Amino acid sequence: MNIFVGNVAFTASEDDIRQLFEQHGAVDNVHLIMDRYTGRSRGFGFVEMPSADEAKAAITALNGAELHSRPLTVNEARPR
Repeated sequence: MNIFVGNVAFTASEDDIRQLFEQHGAVDNVHLIMDRYTGRSRGFGFVEMPSADEAKAAITALNGAELHSRPLTVNEARPR
């Protein structure tokens, strides 16, 4: 399942997000979206989890959770 993670602090890394989500199950991939001109995070990214049950548990547990003093917005990603 692909999960959208928003309101990510600019100081947060992909490893920080991976550690947060791995508390709820296996994580296949973490991808923070970067600004192509500045190289800085755009404040959102995506996490892929192989198990839909673990992904739903992570969404429920982490929506509103704080990472680097910012509350995360976590929900199922919409298809492109």
